[in-house]
Amino acid sequence: MGASVSTVYYNLRLRHPTLDMPIIDYDLALLIQPMLMLGISVGVAFNVMFPDWMVTVLLIILFLGTSTKAFLKGRETWNKETIEKMEAAKRLESDGVSATEVEYMPLPAAPNTNPGNNKKREVSIIENVYWKELGLLVFVWIVFLALQIAKKNMPTCSVGYWVINLLQIPVAVGVSGYEAVALYQGRRIIASNGQGGSNFTIGQLILYCSFGVLAGVVGGLLGLGGGFIMGPLFLELGVPPQVSSATATFAMTFSSSMSVVEYYLLKRFPIPYALYLVGVATIAALVGQHVVRRLIAVLGRASLIIFILASTIFISAISLGGVGIVNMMGKLQRHEYMGFENLCKYSG
Repeated sequence: MGASVSTVYYNLRLRHPTLDMPIIDYDLALLIQPMLMLGISVGVAFNVMFPDWMVTVLLIILFLGTSTKAFLKGRETWNKETIEKMEAAKRLESDGVSATEVEYMPLPAAPNTNPGNNKKREVSIIENVYWKELGLLVFVWIVFLALQIAKKNMPTCSVGYWVINLLQIPVAVGVSGYEAVALYQGRRIIASNGQGGSNFTIGQLILYCSFGVLAGVVGGLLGLGGGFIMGPLFLELGVPPQVSSATATFAMTFSSSMSVVEYYLLKRFPIPYALYLVGVATIAALVGQHVVRRLIAVLGRASLIIFILASTIFISAISLGGVGIVNMMGKLQRHEYMGFENLCKYSG
């Protein structure tokens, strides 16, 4: 969560690489994030019920599949960038400019709507943030937090417990539905993919919201924020890598913080260990942002972001999966129970 917060703060001042808009697509986040948080609640409950071996197997399968998909998308983007750079070099050479003087431009998703300033620039946070959309996202987070606190002292599986849990559904569906209707009617657009004139079908909107719920379920089940799923999904929607990474991290900040709250209330959250990791992750995220930006500017490859994402997911699959397998073997040797747990009898 520390990495998400520091990265979001860094991105709040940045602009889209080719369009005149923030690097965070707030409309895309508003469509996905409420459903993501709804899925988090379901995933946390599954984490309590599912045996450790099943969580480990699901983690390995999901991460290997996602990392492979992201790698293939990165290779596709790399090839597009190569073609774009070669065409740009030929155009400039025909104008009498040396190919070595060609300056890197981000791979455009559409004709540039900001011709006077092609470079990604920084502006003030007040100017760059879409406050209405951010306010709705914060509203969803506060309501979910209040509901989690309200059920803390209720007996698990009591009537009040289930009523509080079910109240999350109209909140999430209401906010995501508000954005979905606006996208369907054309009053709002997912502008970051450069296809501002295209309206969404009902089937597409339901599918994207379903992916949000699925990402939340997986994130809650595995103790993640859902970004490992949302990042590749945004790339498939045609969102540039920089915007995909920034928007996924933005949405993940809300969902990961809610996961922290829910695991804390379940007494499954080691605070000293978590604080240490927050500090390390925050420093690593700040350093990583500067290093990656510099590498993209020097090498002219925004696809580096996709390859970094794919590598991170793959390494996570190997490391977390390995730890899970070792723990599973230990339980087998100790003849411990490895079946499903009863959520209603869980005491933390």
